[in-house]
Amino acid sequence: MKLQTAHRVTWVVSICLALTACGNRQAPRESPPLSSFESNNRDTAGFAKDTDPSSIWDVFGPSETDQIVNVNRYLWAASLDVLSFLPVTSVDPFTGVIITGYGTPPGGGRSYRATVHISDPALDARSLNLALQTQGGPVSAATTRAVEDAILSRARQLRVQDSRI
Repeated sequence: MKLQTAHRVTWVVSICLALTACGNRQAPRESPPLSSFESNNRDTAGFAKDTDPSSIWDVFGPSETDQIVNVNRYLWAASLDVLSFLPVTSVDPFTGVIITGYGTPPGGGRSYRATVHISDPALDARSLNLALQTQGGPVSAATTRAVEDAILSRARQLRVQDSRI
C-alpha cells in the first residue's frame, strides 16, 4: 500500500516537473520603437514589465492586485474584549470585520448584536466603525458612541501595557 502511494507521488512530481520545463522559450525578437504608453510599462532598467505568468508557479504567487488591509491589533483585541458577552458569528482579520450574534450584557435586560469594522492600522477613532442593533432595531447614537469609547479606551490600555514590556 505504501509502495503504491510512493509511486503515485513520484508520478505526480515527475509530471509537474515535466510541465514546468515546457516553458515558452522563444528567441527575443526586434521590436519597433515604443509609444509613450508602452514606455510606461517598462521597469527602471528599460525592460518590459512581465505581466503574464510564464509558468504554472507564477499563478500561485502573490499578485499585484491583492489588497491587504492592515488592522490595528489593539482595536481588534479591545473590540473582542469589550464585546466578549456577545457570541462571535464571523471574524475576518484581513478586512477587519467582526460580526456577533445577539447577547445580553451582564446586568442588562436587552439583547444586542454588533458589527465592528476596523478600517485602518492607526489607533484612531476614525479607524473604528461600530453598528449596534437590538431585536427591535438600531440602538441610539449615544449608546453606540459609549461602546465605541469603551473600545477605544480599552485599546489605549492595551497599548500602554505593551509599551511597558
